[in-house]
Amino acid sequence: MEELELLDRVITINRTAKVVKGGRRFRFSAVVVVGDGKGSVGAGLGKAHEVPEAIRKGMEQAKKAMIRVAVENRTIPYSVVGHYGAGKVLLKPASEGTGLIAGGAVRAVLEVAGVRNILTKCLGSHNPHNLVKATIEGLCQLRAPSEILAARGKGVAEN
Repeated sequence: MEELELLDRVITINRTAKVVKGGRRFRFSAVVVVGDGKGSVGAGLGKAHEVPEAIRKGMEQAKKAMIRVAVENRTIPYSVVGHYGAGKVLLKPASEGTGLIAGGAVRAVLEVAGVRNILTKCLGSHNPHNLVKATIEGLCQLRAPSEILAARGKGVAEN
């Protein structure tokens, strides 16, 4: 995979504590999204004793989990709802010049995927981890119009 062109965003960093005899031991988990800005995106969760190590692990996991997304002229072809756990995300295509109308976690995923004009709404939980997974699940459902027409056995000009 092309290492040079990948964009990455850290969505959240979470700290957990384990109480031991000498005090508290902290560990960190980081949700990271990675994409090329041209229709590929992946998400990962890294856990470690230090923040930079957790981010690095999350990036490695995200690179392994990358998927292709149907992005047509900087938006998505049609509306879709992604579900993951209690997180639900509505993704609606928007005309040129609308911009990226999305909250923090969803915005980061769509930015690295290369989507520039879209309307989104979080319908269920606002947990960042579930929102990222729900957004990616919604993007997975998308198929390019040419792909759908080919499956039906029609040409693009016929439709």
